[in-house]
Amino acid sequence: AEDWFRVRPEVVKVVTMVGLTSDNAQSSQGTPYLAELNVKLVSRNQRKENTKWYITKIKRPLSDYLVDAKVKIFSVSLTGTAAKAAVEYVISGNDVDSVMYFAEQALDVMRKIPGTMQQELSVENGTPEISVVVDRDKMSALGLTLDNVGLTMQMTYQGSNSLKYTEGNYEYDINIRADRAFRQQAENVENLNFINSRGETIRLAQFANISLGTGPNKLERYNRNSSVTIRTQVLGVSSGTVSSEFLSKIDKLHKPQSIKVEATGDMKSMSESMSVLTGALLLSVILIYLAMVVLYNNWIDPFVVMFSIPLSIIGAFLALALTNTAMSIYGMLGLVMLIGLVAKNAILLVDFANDAIKEGKSMNEALVQAVRIRIRPILMTALSVIVGMLPIALTTGAGAELRNGLAWVIIGGMVLSTFLTLIVVPVMYKIMHSFKRKSSKKVKMDIEKMMFE
Repeated sequence: AEDWFRVRPEVVKVVTMVGLTSDNAQSSQGTPYLAELNVKLVSRNQRKENTKWYITKIKRPLSDYLVDAKVKIFSVSLTGTAAKAAVEYVISGNDVDSVMYFAEQALDVMRKIPGTMQQELSVENGTPEISVVVDRDKMSALGLTLDNVGLTMQMTYQGSNSLKYTEGNYEYDINIRADRAFRQQAENVENLNFINSRGETIRLAQFANISLGTGPNKLERYNRNSSVTIRTQVLGVSSGTVSSEFLSKIDKLHKPQSIKVEATGDMKSMSESMSVLTGALLLSVILIYLAMVVLYNNWIDPFVVMFSIPLSIIGAFLALALTNTAMSIYGMLGLVMLIGLVAKNAILLVDFANDAIKEGKSMNEALVQAVRIRIRPILMTALSVIVGMLPIALTTGAGAELRNGLAWVIIGGMVLSTFLTLIVVPVMYKIMHSFKRKSSKKVKMDIEKMMFE
């Protein structure tokens, strides 16, 4: 793999780590069949594809080159380790076998969803193992305890590092365990000898059932239950789209009641962050409305101003759709910023129309004059924001994908709201004030009628 990468012109440096990977670093003795290559590419402006497209491009050739090897390629996260998958779900339950069976069904579902790649389970079956099931009644009758049996088997096959060798200022572990010749065959496990409390030699086969089989390569727990994590990368579609389609198809499967499917990783963090930002968005709208109610001393004018906000949100989502940009945390931040920016334009129109009506002008004259005079400052402020966001929206440097969404949200919202505000806000102003006058006139007539009676 190193030779394959080094001859490629877009590769700058390759660092190899053998025996463990970023997500398997907890293994103290290493895993000999695992290796990780950290590949550094040239700068983004010196290559055609971004990281995701480059991964997709080299996945098949590298897998064909490395015969009989499982190849997984991920982009590097901010911490320098392999980034987590875009979509992750934890499947947990009481029984390991049922969890694995349902996880394999879920993996088949995930593989059929368009836009997913490198689908995998965190736990894989197929690792050969020797299962030892102890009969505790027989063990006790033979004068052995579970602690004695467990410690002896651990010493024989894994070893013990309780002894140390000291030389100078350095201390080295001494691992004591059975010789390789006595731990290679299944028969060696059956013939393992123990000394009971009476000094007698007892074979393991006398009180335990020993069998060959296959099992998972590791055991995972989630909320005290056995679990398996299903992961996938996405390309060309958003993580939210893949997640929604996956959940809808999973619901159609026959899922045991003990099995639970929960989002984790980036999907869980994004869901929580989106909930917080959605709350902040709604709170900002309420606070803006309440502040304007106090300033205008009525509820109609603030209500008219708030009609510019839905127009900006429509423009923001339209811009994201036209540029094929997924909504992200940065996009939600852009929406929160956008609310304050677009409300300002509507405030200019409403405030000028109120002053003109106080001077004795009719409502139609006041609204026409407000649009005619205030259109210049509105366009100036809107264009300054749009032009200022264009470099952020159009940049293609490293990490630019994170910030593009924020810029396109603000640009789309400002463009649509600026032009539609000049039409919608005056119309709503006239409708609401006409309704207010009719209501006031009706109330006045009712009062006069009551006084007359």
